[in-house]
Amino acid sequence: MLGRTAANLFWLSRYVERAENMARLLEVGYRMSLTSRREGGASEHLVSMMQAAEVDEGFDAKHEVADVDTVAHYMMFDPDNSSSVYSCLLAARTNARSVRTALTGDMWESMNGAWLEFSQIKPRDVRGAKLLGLLQWVKQRSHEFRGALLGTILRDDGFNFLQAGNFVERADNTARILDMKYYVLLPRATQVGGDLDIQQWTLILRAASAHRAYRHVYHDRYKAHNIADFLILRPEMPRSLIYCANFVQQNLDSLAKIYGRKEKCQEAADSLLALVEGASMEAIFTDGLHEFLNEFIARNNRVTDTLSQSYNFY
Repeated sequence: MLGRTAANLFWLSRYVERAENMARLLEVGYRMSLTSRREGGASEHLVSMMQAAEVDEGFDAKHEVADVDTVAHYMMFDPDNSSSVYSCLLAARTNARSVRTALTGDMWESMNGAWLEFSQIKPRDVRGAKLLGLLQWVKQRSHEFRGALLGTILRDDGFNFLQAGNFVERADNTARILDMKYYVLLPRATQVGGDLDIQQWTLILRAASAHRAYRHVYHDRYKAHNIADFLILRPEMPRSLIYCANFVQQNLDSLAKIYGRKEKCQEAADSLLALVEGASMEAIFTDGLHEFLNEFIARNNRVTDTLSQSYNFY
């Protein structure tokens, strides 16, 4: 497969997943902001959400106050924000159009339809309950594309590049969702374990579509240790770090078999998986959850960098 085609498939999948993840982050930031806002000032939860998504500097350059409407517009519709839902869907559709012959009809129709529908939305009309409805729509369209992918495409190298992009992006998002919790709590450690703390952890689980699954596995009340364990080390949880790292490694190993040799990206994927496979929650909390998540994000980024080099994305 041509390097440009492989790159388009990889980033198509990443951008679809990122659009969904930006919707998830905005939803949890918005819901958290309803629980406690500084009077007359910026909501710390919305700010922490943008910090987790690494879009806070771009926002600060354009806006003075982080209120719900301004943050929602920046995260959903601002073309200057390369991670906004608008930018992600546009980039995904552009990548899909470039490799249309490598996609199935169902995949193209799902992606093209999502972009056309989203491009007709007027940002000024999206407030309150309509914002939550739009966030749900974004997640549903991502699921529709993913369903078309899994249900119709050949299991060849194109499939592996698509899946690698999906799980690299998902791993990054889960790590950032977890880290966002600590942006909020670290300055006031006395609140840990309180009612507000529990409510915030519940929202973290909902952001990862893991609320009901968590209650199925852990029947007691919400605990930081159990929630972190669920989103980091539970291999049956499809958004956990270990699940994503395992799928990244599997898809890159499949590429090595198809092309007859291992590259640096396979080594990077092995390193990513080794970080979580060799971890325990006791050690993670002792050494620092924030530090662990930063190391995971760095190794995950290295997978993308080495994948690009190995298969000539540039």
